[in-house]
Amino acid sequence: MAKKKSHKKKISSSKLKIIESKKSSTRHFSIFLFIVTALVLILAVFLYAYENFHTPKTVLDSPKHLVKKLPADVKKQILTASPSATFRVPILLYHYVEYVQDKKDTIRESLNIDPYTFEQQVITLKNAGYTFMTAKELGDVLDGKMQLPKNPILLTFDDGHWDFYTDVLPILKKYNIKATAYIISGFIGGSDFMSMSQLQGVEDSNLVDVGAHTVHHYSLRHLSLTTVENEVDMSKEWLEKMYHKPVVSFAYPNGSFDDQAVQVVKNAGFKTAVSTVPGILQNQTNRYFLYRLRPGHRIGVQLLTWLSEDSFRPF
Repeated sequence: MAKKKSHKKKISSSKLKIIESKKSSTRHFSIFLFIVTALVLILAVFLYAYENFHTPKTVLDSPKHLVKKLPADVKKQILTASPSATFRVPILLYHYVEYVQDKKDTIRESLNIDPYTFEQQVITLKNAGYTFMTAKELGDVLDGKMQLPKNPILLTFDDGHWDFYTDVLPILKKYNIKATAYIISGFIGGSDFMSMSQLQGVEDSNLVDVGAHTVHHYSLRHLSLTTVENEVDMSKEWLEKMYHKPVVSFAYPNGSFDDQAVQVVKNAGFKTAVSTVPGILQNQTNRYFLYRLRPGHRIGVQLLTWLSEDSFRPF
């Protein structure tokens, strides 16, 4: 009987150990599962944050978001740069020139002037003796390859919207004046942009200097060097490959840039670049962030008086 009891105790003890071992294994597995789940959640949060805060995104043009001041790193270089010949050359900035159909599209409305107003601006400037130049020609002036004409002015158009072909180009042809169009190469053929054939018609007019405006319209400030190089280099390469003409001027999306972006634009072989910083004086120091002005709806005397002012300050 004693042996049987001892045997039963041993069996009970073994079962207890097995049960405790299973419980321990279950606890360890639960802890392991908790740790894995926590790590997965942390990774998901990290990826979400990276996607939303580090991955560049296409930016929408808006008067509120256009950069109107020089970045600190660029401003510091200007203050220490050697003096250079300075030219008074207004560069006018346009986005849309059309009769906006959707009045609820407030951003489009804020960046638009209607074709009638644009034509009146052209007439005003032409009658006042202004000489219409391209960005390429201004680069040649800065390089000493060309003499600055009397009363120079540039008309520049950002993005490459379809209305450049349907509304702007006919006016340029009517008055035989030059302009510069900055094209987002990755958006060509999009619903709000010129098609490849329309852009070919712009090129064939011999009135328009086509410049680059990145591939995806990313704001270049604070982006990684690789991303900036891809956006700048590929936009230039694609446009040159498709239309067999040198692309020598660049426009920063939303006017957003920093010293790194300036260096990338230089290294890509561009001769000039334009910003959205307001100003009218151009020289070697700011040739890679030339100042521009938004004329709005000014025409006639109001436009001429505005252009004769000295109140434009880049800082």
